[in-house]
Amino acid sequence: MLQALAKFIYFKLLGWKMEGVFPAYLKKCVIIVVPHTSWVDFFLGLLVRKVWNEEINYVGKKSLFKPPFGWFFRWTGGAPVDRSTNSDTVSATAEIFKKRETFRLTLAPEGTRKKVSHWKSGFYYIAKMAEVPIVMVAFDFGKKQVKVSEPQYPTDDKQADFRTYEAFFKGVVGFVREYSY
Repeated sequence: MLQALAKFIYFKLLGWKMEGVFPAYLKKCVIIVVPHTSWVDFFLGLLVRKVWNEEINYVGKKSLFKPPFGWFFRWTGGAPVDRSTNSDTVSATAEIFKKRETFRLTLAPEGTRKKVSHWKSGFYYIAKMAEVPIVMVAFDFGKKQVKVSEPQYPTDDKQADFRTYEAFFKGVVGFVREYSY
């Protein structure tokens, strides 16, 4: 019933489209979502996740998981990460993949909602270390569509892989147009 409601809101009320199909057969993957320009992206992500009716996780800065809203972020699949220490976040996150039967980690490679000139590479190293594919998802507010790629395993040629990833997102417009990648 919730999936039907989500589809009604996404397709009928908002008038958005879907290009590509989420690879539901994958129980483990890293999902990169670009561009991340506003808090609106989070709620669009929750809606899309319900349209797909799939378990999808994310990590967020530790402060988000404190009262009064911490329960909400945990309930929606979030896990806190302490970014203030010199801990090895890549290894710790890759370890989660080994411990869980299903773990689809969503990350924004920009690392912020502001305009960036290059992405952070943690998602790439997490996928390599966990030996899982990367699925690219574009939230294109210009075309009112979510675009999904085929899964791609990272190779040993990071520069070539990043060119492929960036090409997928070329021309995608974020909620805050001037922050688009």
